[in-house]
Amino acid sequence: MPQVFKVGPYVIYFWANEGKPLEPVHVHVSQGVPSENATKIWITKRKRCLLCHNRSKIPPKILKNIMEIIEARSQDIVAKWQNFFSETDYYC
Repeated sequence: MPQVFKVGPYVIYFWANEGKPLEPVHVHVSQGVPSENATKIWITKRKRCLLCHNRSKIPPKILKNIMEIIEARSQDIVAKWQNFFSETDYYC
């Protein structure tokens, strides 16, 4: 489980096994430690964020802030994804 970075108590990470075929670029967000019920955020070709789901029930204002940070760091996230998985595809 590669941790990408943290925002306060929230961990932004990839799962090491993102399926076969590999899912499009996205991150998971959970408070404290990785969780099966983590929030999932896609990163688009234009380096924007798209909320897939908020299963970890992050409060809307906090989630908005986290998504803004993810979007600002999206190039770095995509580079880490490519480095870890050796391929990159986008949801849209």
